[in-house]
Amino acid sequence: MTDNLPGKKQGVEAQPLNEITWMDRRKLKPNGYNPNKVAAPEMELLKLSIMEDGWTQPIVINADMEIVDGFHRWTCSDDPRVHAMTDGRVPVVRVQPHDGEHQMMSTIRHNRARGTHRVLNMAEIIQQLVDEGRSTEEIMQRLGMEKEEVVRLALRVGIPQSRLIENSEFDKAWVPE
Repeated sequence: MTDNLPGKKQGVEAQPLNEITWMDRRKLKPNGYNPNKVAAPEMELLKLSIMEDGWTQPIVINADMEIVDGFHRWTCSDDPRVHAMTDGRVPVVRVQPHDGEHQMMSTIRHNRARGTHRVLNMAEIIQQLVDEGRSTEEIMQRLGMEKEEVVRLALRVGIPQSRLIENSEFDKAWVPE
């Protein structure tokens, strides 16, 4: 699949991650083509992730300080709570200069390679959290979920007797005659 691509340098020293630096977020600029959009609830979850877990992924930039990947992390870094964690600095790695088309493809690869969550796996995690004594409210807050989503996931793995759903009400989709 990549046989026709130019060879890349090998070894740890040649990898962009070998040179993570902290940079003032104001020096970076978004690209004008990123097709990835994140809804407001997921942006709040991303902020929470950074605040609870710290910076775990750098922002990828080119030599012109343009963001190749990490626009939403960069956006979150302007939140006063996130900003205060590192005095407005964000972790960055630089990629080698490429033409505009290569950079656009790189942005799309970064976005698409993240994958999706599988329902049954998520349901098993919810079950484990419930078994460990986590409340519905804590699960909702820390995973960025609505109550209905938490309850539905709990039901997927058969937790009908759980304290998680004992006081839950469901909307009536229809009324039997």
